[in-house]
Amino acid sequence: MSADSKQPQPPEDRAAATAEATSLLLSNARLTDGRTVDVRLCGGRIEAVGTAGSLTALGARVDLAGYLLLPAPAEPHAHADTALTADSPGPVSYAAEEVQRRATEAALFQVGHGATAQRAHVRIGDVHGLGPLEAVLQARRSLRGLVDLTAVAVPRLLTGAAGADGLAMLRDAVKMGAGVVGGCPDLDPDPTGYVEAVLEAAAEHGCPVDLHTDGDDPARLARLAAMAGGLRPGVTIGPCGGLGRLPADVARRVADQLAAAGVTVTCLPQGGCGATERRGPAPVRLLRAAGVRVAAGSGALRDVSNPVGRGDPLEAAYLLASQCALPAQEAYGAVSGDARATMGLAEVRVEAGFPAELLAVRGERLAGVLSLAYSRIVVHRGRVVARTSAVREYCDSAAALDLPRQARPERPDPGGQEAR
Repeated sequence: MSADSKQPQPPEDRAAATAEATSLLLSNARLTDGRTVDVRLCGGRIEAVGTAGSLTALGARVDLAGYLLLPAPAEPHAHADTALTADSPGPVSYAAEEVQRRATEAALFQVGHGATAQRAHVRIGDVHGLGPLEAVLQARRSLRGLVDLTAVAVPRLLTGAAGADGLAMLRDAVKMGAGVVGGCPDLDPDPTGYVEAVLEAAAEHGCPVDLHTDGDDPARLARLAAMAGGLRPGVTIGPCGGLGRLPADVARRVADQLAAAGVTVTCLPQGGCGATERRGPAPVRLLRAAGVRVAAGSGALRDVSNPVGRGDPLEAAYLLASQCALPAQEAYGAVSGDARATMGLAEVRVEAGFPAELLAVRGERLAGVLSLAYSRIVVHRGRVVARTSAVREYCDSAAALDLPRQARPERPDPGGQEAR
C-alpha cells in the first residue's frame, strides 16, 4: 500500500466514496420511448436496465411507478454569489459567510429541481477581490456528494492600466480552484482585447471559457469566433439576446461563424442576469439550424436582475418549448445533454454503463412533465439526493357541479379476482 493510500480521506471525499459504492434499484420506471423498466445503479453508474420485475435489488429499492425517468439536467449558467439577494433590506453583503450561505442554499434549490451538476459564475475584483470566489469554493466542498459545482471566475476589467490587476487576479482565481475562465467583454472599454486576454489565460491553464455577451454586435462576434476557433476545451457565450434583434440575414451569418468555430451559446429563457443589461431571448431555432450547440441555463436566482428567478431547468425547457417552439425532446436536451456537453461532462443515457445522474418526474410523457413537473426524485452518483412531493386536493364538489371523475385503473385482488 502506498503512503498516499494510508492518509485519511477528507470527510467530503469519504461521503462521495460511500455514495458511489452503494447499490440502488429503480423499479417500474417509465422511459421516454414508452418502455417500463427496472434500472440498477452501482458505483455511481447504471449497472443494468431490464424489463420491469426482471432485476433483483442488491440494496435499497425505489418504486418509480407513475414516474418518467430522464437523464438529469445540468445548470450551465447560474450566479452563486448574488443568488437570493433580491429581498435584502440594505446593501448586499459579500462577507465570506454570507456568500457561502447563499451559494449553498442556491445550489440546493437547483439540485432539488434536478440539476446534479452546476456552473456558478462568480465576480472577482473590485473591492471584494477573491473573497466571493473563495466562499463559493468552500460551498462546493461542503456540497460534495450532493451536487457537482464548478466555479467560473468573472473579472470586470482586463485591458488598460486597470486591467493588469484584473488579469493577475484571474490567474490567481484559477490557481485557487476556479474551473472555468469567464468574463463580460461588453463591459470593458476594449472588448476585443478583453476576449484576447481571457483566451490567453484559459489556454495557459487548460480551462474552458464562458463569456457573458448580449451578442448585438456582429463584427465583435465574428472576431470572437475567429479567435476562439479550435480552442480546447471549448468556448461558451451567452445569453446572446441581442442576436435576436439583428436582421435575420446578419444573425444567420453570425450563427454560421459561431458554428464553424465550435462556440456554444447558453441562452437564459427564464430571464437575464446582472452581467448583461439588456434582456430578450436568443434566436434558438436560428442558432440550432446553423449547427450551433445551444444549452439553456437559469441566470439570476432571485437577485435584483430577476427577483422571481426559480433556477429550474425544467422551467427553462418548458419556455423553450412554449415560446421558441422547440419539440419537447429538443427543449429538454438543451437543459440536459447539451448542457452537460457544454460543461464538459460525460453523456448520460438510461443504459448500462452510463453515469447514474438521473431525474424521475411524475408523469407519463415528456411534454406533460414539462408542463406539470411537480413531484421529482433526483439521483446523483447513484443515490437519491433530493425528493419533492406535491399533493393537490380539491373540495368534494363533483356531484354539485356534475364534473367527470378520472376512473382509477382496476387492480387484481389477492385472490386473483378483479376488484369491482
